[in-house]
Amino acid sequence: MQGRGSNSLRGRPSARPIDRIAHKGDTMASELIRTTPEALGISSGAVSALVEALERNGGGAHSLMLLRHGRVAAEGYWAPYAADTPHMLFSLSKSFTSTAIGLAVAEGRLTIDDRVLSFFPQEGPAEPGAYLQAMRIRHLLSMTTGHSEDTLPALLAAPDGTWRRAFLQTRQSQAPGRLFCYNSGASYMLSAILQQVTGETVRDYLTPRLFEPLGIPQPRWETCPAGYSAGGWGLYLRTEDIARFGQLYLQRGRWEDRQLLPAAWVDAATRAHADNSFRENPDWRMGYGYQFWMCRHGAWRGDGAHGQFCLVMPEQDAVLALTSGVRNLQAVLDAVWEHLLPGMGDGTLPSSTFFDRALQQQLASLRIDPPAGEPRSPLLEDLLGKTVRLEEGDLGWRTLRLEQDGSGLALLLEDGLGSHRLTVPTDGSWWRGSTELAIHPARTVVEQFPRPVAVSGAWEDPQTLTVTLCFVETPFHPTLRLRVEGQGATLRLDANCGWDELQGREWRGTLE
Repeated sequence: MQGRGSNSLRGRPSARPIDRIAHKGDTMASELIRTTPEALGISSGAVSALVEALERNGGGAHSLMLLRHGRVAAEGYWAPYAADTPHMLFSLSKSFTSTAIGLAVAEGRLTIDDRVLSFFPQEGPAEPGAYLQAMRIRHLLSMTTGHSEDTLPALLAAPDGTWRRAFLQTRQSQAPGRLFCYNSGASYMLSAILQQVTGETVRDYLTPRLFEPLGIPQPRWETCPAGYSAGGWGLYLRTEDIARFGQLYLQRGRWEDRQLLPAAWVDAATRAHADNSFRENPDWRMGYGYQFWMCRHGAWRGDGAHGQFCLVMPEQDAVLALTSGVRNLQAVLDAVWEHLLPGMGDGTLPSSTFFDRALQQQLASLRIDPPAGEPRSPLLEDLLGKTVRLEEGDLGWRTLRLEQDGSGLALLLEDGLGSHRLTVPTDGSWWRGSTELAIHPARTVVEQFPRPVAVSGAWEDPQTLTVTLCFVETPFHPTLRLRVEGQGATLRLDANCGWDELQGREWRGTLE
């Protein structure tokens, strides 16, 4: 396969991928054109094989959208995840923060050679060392700040909530520019610098310059205690929004008839500036750009924890957007290279109603499996209205109670924030609502509540109620197993991803 440097598509004008449609108000929105994989030179069988491989990866995929030549070849959503629901991006947010820096450079507001300390001179050490004084914005972008480990723990532990000061006062082990060290604190500092020079959060700054022109509705971006966008994480977008962002980069910053982002910045951001060849996984040791990872096969990507991907494949003129809840990110990329890449040829492929229909049926039937079991238990009547008082645990849950809710159940969980009521259908369906129940014990941002949730349950056996809580804007869908024996009870938590410190943990309780 051709190397990155010989790729002829980078400077080639792309076919018009979108039609302009009227939208309310004075803005115009762009609607992506949907077609069949074969019309874009992709085998439906290759897409189908990719979907099957993603489903075999522990935790599973939540959505995918494949673009080629700017058109949608395939898309699918694992219910209760849906096309119109934004998804937590984790570190894929970094690529958007990098984009904001590129726009600010183009506007003359800063340069990548500006000294980091110059933006916050009062928050560094009284006598800053040579390494800190040498740190430039380019080092933040390329994760070569001179730190030997991620500064994020230091930021989160800052007693006054001033993450900027915590970063600037964290010791560097060597001069900037030498060592690649993945550093979410560096991404946060990019956000802080941008807000310092523009007076706007990264989200607000990008809204008229990137989000609105791409047709991305008001995104949410979590903030630090001081109100800065988290920068390195915390952005929520729909799968199509991720695909549009990737298409913008594939087209070297051009969208329709506008150059939204300088082509020179796109080229610089998606070129390796740091050597990470010491890393273990093959797609994590190809080099690091400006908050983008280089990949095998001449591709590059933004990615986030638990399998959030914006994968750009210039040699194939393709973009793949994925959201997931998996533990093995390399397995996701391996599946793309093994199943999808060989199925992408030149020109078009003969159309096949049979294969196209089979793929569409497969994509339409995707779902997260609800708990398996029976809809009722003979012990249910004895349990209704009684309280299970739990021993003190990491999540802060104190009590839980079952109540009748129409033809189903209601689960009431009490924690330090109050009582949370969740409807639990036991017929294989999902109840959709919202909750202020904490989704994770680690608090890294100022959380926004309530969060959308989908809930389903079943009786695994007469004594065990299984409930899956699918937080549909996140990768997380943990399963709770409540087992009652006499006057005692046990609550067990099993997770598809994340929650590692709580995976398989059990809390004992008493029935009152």
